[in-house]
Amino acid sequence: MALNSRIISHPSSGVLEILKQRMGAAGKKEFAQAEIPFGAVGLIQGKLIDMIAAADVAEKAADVRVFDLKGLCPQHITMVGIFGDIADVKAGIAAIEADENL
Repeated sequence: MALNSRIISHPSSGVLEILKQRMGAAGKKEFAQAEIPFGAVGLIQGKLIDMIAAADVAEKAADVRVFDLKGLCPQHITMVGIFGDIADVKAGIAAIEADENL
């Protein structure tokens, strides 16, 4: 299964609220304490095993924070959000897409 990805530059307050509601308690707390609004969010969707590996790749490649975005999916597809400034989110997504193991 291929990974699906999207980058949202300058996410609206409504989009940020939707994403915050899909985070676990720890993510919501950290999200609320962020000093600067996130300049971008990258959304990556795929199998759980790939999403955990993708989160690791993104955080090692760029100054981003990755959160599990919970929800109901009958196909057992998981989504993670990669939050940071635009350049770092793009770098994190690019590193994921370049990883031959994903």
